[in-house]
Amino acid sequence: MYSKDYVHGYSEREALRLCDQASTLEELLHSDTKYPPGSKVLEAGCGIGAQTVILSKNSPQAQITSIDISEDSLNKAKERAAKEGVGNVEFRVESIFDLPFEDESFDHVFVCFVLEHLKEPVQALANLRRVLRKGGTITVIEGDHGSCFFHPETEAGVKAWHSLVEVQARLGGNSLIGRQAYTLLKKAGFSDVAVSPRMVYSDASRPHMEEGFVRRTIIPMVEGVRKSAIGMGIIDEDTFDRGIRDLHRTAGEEGAFSYTFFKGLGRK
Repeated sequence: MYSKDYVHGYSEREALRLCDQASTLEELLHSDTKYPPGSKVLEAGCGIGAQTVILSKNSPQAQITSIDISEDSLNKAKERAAKEGVGNVEFRVESIFDLPFEDESFDHVFVCFVLEHLKEPVQALANLRRVLRKGGTITVIEGDHGSCFFHPETEAGVKAWHSLVEVQARLGGNSLIGRQAYTLLKKAGFSDVAVSPRMVYSDASRPHMEEGFVRRTIIPMVEGVRKSAIGMGIIDEDTFDRGIRDLHRTAGEEGAFSYTFFKGLGRK
């Protein structure tokens, strides 16, 4: 039910990329997510805890349970939480497809950058709905690689970007899932579903986005599939490397880069 492998890998560089991504996009993705004191929140697929520490900071009196299937990732999440002084989170090794919690155990559920890696996202959402109390809410955040456009747009740059999309698809994931957020939540049985697009835009007038988003989040994400993309015959080595160089130009003086995330809310 999970894709064959996590497309981005579990390297230290990937952990750093996830943290850079979370901090750069904190205001954009998290500013309107705050849970009341005493509420029980399930974060499904917390990974290394990059989003967890933001959830905790924004809702310091909520009781958060963060789960992931990777024990190594959870250990990193615990270390990060301890370093950040997080004290309201319990970490557990659990699967979204085999949740050990009783029905209606949580007031809220939070899922960020997880569904894109699942073969059966509707089933995952339905499982999460089971442990959500009546009237409780779910928040889902996903990107959509098809929403990306950049300048200068070169043939090699586009091919390198599309190689990421293709590798993830072949591994059983879906990097175009953001546009499906509304449909997935409805199919899983949620009501009052509302989805809001959150666009990231970078050019030379926004150096923090050039550095934090394009250079330290987007480009390392593409670079991370180099071996797989070449090995699968999706792209040749020379084209991929030229594409990466061209993507760096989008964070240059005359470059621009845009990408859209989708944040969906639903109620049980």
